[in-house]
Amino acid sequence: MTVYDRMLIVKYMLNHGEALDRVFQALADATRREMVERLVRGPASVGELARPFAMSLPAVMQHLQVLEACGLVRSEKVGRVRTCHIEPGTLRMAEDWIGRQRTAWEHHLDRLGDYLTEHPNPPEQGSTP
Repeated sequence: MTVYDRMLIVKYMLNHGEALDRVFQALADATRREMVERLVRGPASVGELARPFAMSLPAVMQHLQVLEACGLVRSEKVGRVRTCHIEPGTLRMAEDWIGRQRTAWEHHLDRLGDYLTEHPNPPEQGSTP
């Protein structure tokens, strides 16, 4: 592997990390999470997405712009209707990251469980193990 190849990998990982940050920032808002949950079931117009929320249409559009900017949602306008679709690849990227974290923590907890099984009696206070 050349130095150039390594630089490309680092650049990809940094950009990937920034994209993941934007996805989690977008999902930090409950309204946007509800919109994503709705879109997972299938495409919806902006009006359909706005219906359950007690907010103005411009406010709904701002939320959708955040979701589009991070790549979770794409929209298309046909005539007077703007229809939104989920972008499964972006959602999968976040899911993959969460899965890797879960795997790492499960491994750590398994090791802790093994240690506690091997050392069932805690050391007395003031003594060193």
